[in-house]
Amino acid sequence: MATGLIVTSSYQGLDWHALVVLAVLFLICDSAPAQLNVERARVSMGFAASLASVVLLGPQGAALLGVVAVITGQRFFAPVKRLFNGAQFALSGYASGMVFVALGGAASGTGRHPHWVEHVIGPFLGALVTFVLVNLTLTAVILLLAKQAAPRELLRESGQLAVGCLGYGMFGLLIAGLWDRLGPFAAVLVLLPLFIARWAMEQTHAQQQAHQATLATLCQAVETKDYYTRGHSERVSRGSVMIAQEIGMRPDRVEAIRYAGMLHDVGKLGVPTKVLQKDGPLTEEEFAAIQLHPMRGLEIVREIGFLDEALAGIMHHHEKMNGRGYPMGLAGDEIPEFARVISVADAFDSMTSTRSYRPARSIEEAVAELRRGIGDHFDPVMVEAFLRALQREGWEPPRPPVLPDDDVVETTRQDHDDPSAPIRVAGDGVRS
Repeated sequence: MATGLIVTSSYQGLDWHALVVLAVLFLICDSAPAQLNVERARVSMGFAASLASVVLLGPQGAALLGVVAVITGQRFFAPVKRLFNGAQFALSGYASGMVFVALGGAASGTGRHPHWVEHVIGPFLGALVTFVLVNLTLTAVILLLAKQAAPRELLRESGQLAVGCLGYGMFGLLIAGLWDRLGPFAAVLVLLPLFIARWAMEQTHAQQQAHQATLATLCQAVETKDYYTRGHSERVSRGSVMIAQEIGMRPDRVEAIRYAGMLHDVGKLGVPTKVLQKDGPLTEEEFAAIQLHPMRGLEIVREIGFLDEALAGIMHHHEKMNGRGYPMGLAGDEIPEFARVISVADAFDSMTSTRSYRPARSIEEAVAELRRGIGDHFDPVMVEAFLRALQREGWEPPRPPVLPDDDVVETTRQDHDDPSAPIRVAGDGVRS
């Protein structure tokens, strides 16, 4: 209804020729959205045409251009979504156009040659922010009403979406700036950098997918050594992300700790399988091999440049707050933050997973053990953050492993990840 009122408003003085050109540009761009590194998220390159119309056509023209989204090449068999997109772009265009005018914006392409910094660029930036806010807000409301996303998920992903929208919207300023000299050819000229930007975004997404495939392969290689730890790395990664988000880590650091959680045990590739699967007390040499797996993990992945801060988490996730951990015996705040996060997630998943020598513990028992280890084994801040996230999001423990019929798998009764399971070393009592 609101869109209809906007569309049927007065259009005296509207440059219909410019509207048609921008409409064609919008259809071309909107039919080839750009992929972001956010799950299921794409950004319409039609933002460029919409923002150009704010400067060239004013609020009513921008609203009318937005209605073109109803006939876009996307979602051909989803009429409801097409209608929503048309209304969404129309309302966003009208609101941003009104902000542009309110901030003293003067239309380009009218022969008046306004002072660009004062009367175009400044108001345009205000209009751009308004367009993105209105657009993303309407999208978020629909997703929440349809229960297709949780508020926390939307908040987490909105930052990257906003950056993508703002970036493509800035091309609208380029179109408007060239319009006085080049006319409709300005829209054609901007298509090239627009699609180059889209290509670059697609390459970034493809690279991200390749990174994830590489990490998944490394994790799979580790877990082939022990059927009882299948899925452990993935669950530790999830638990680490839960903690990181709960304590307010930046999105880039959350992504890094996700990688660290996935690869925290990659150093087991350098530990003999017979040691990992030994049923009985470990010798001094075997225990030393176990203790070396964090350092071996660092050696394996240190050349993977995008891991960055994750390397510290991989190296030190077996340190303890009391300084009795390994490999370096760090204590308290000497332990890197990533390592303190992974330590909690690692221990919790180990306790709630089935092992060859014991069944999985209940979540309540694992929580009690985490609390007992506060200040001695675990960082209190990380434990409390994990427990808050656990209460809100829940945890699905792994199912008991299904062992192959033609293989006998015995896993060591010494679980170095379980804080309540002591490590027995032959001839030298018990070491934890």
